[in-house]
Amino acid sequence: MIWWIYRVGWVEALKTVIKVLVPSILIILFNIKAGRLLFKNPLVGLFSALPTSIFIYRGSLPVVASINNWIDTKRSKYEESKDVIDTDSIPLDD
Repeated sequence: MIWWIYRVGWVEALKTVIKVLVPSILIILFNIKAGRLLFKNPLVGLFSALPTSIFIYRGSLPVVASINNWIDTKRSKYEESKDVIDTDSIPLDD
């Protein structure tokens, strides 16, 4: 993680972590709940994760994209405000 932050910067590293963690957490939570409901055992739900993980991963892509877009817009607003230089205007007659 430290190497990735050094290589690409902390914002890109954060976006990569979000891209991995959001689907993983959703897959684990769904399969634990499904294991409790269907098999009365959460471990069975975790082991039956492969079929549902594909659908949950594809379903979580819009959520990940919206979070990453939000990070990009916050970053671009900050960078735009950083490049502004305050100057005084002088009329051409002077």
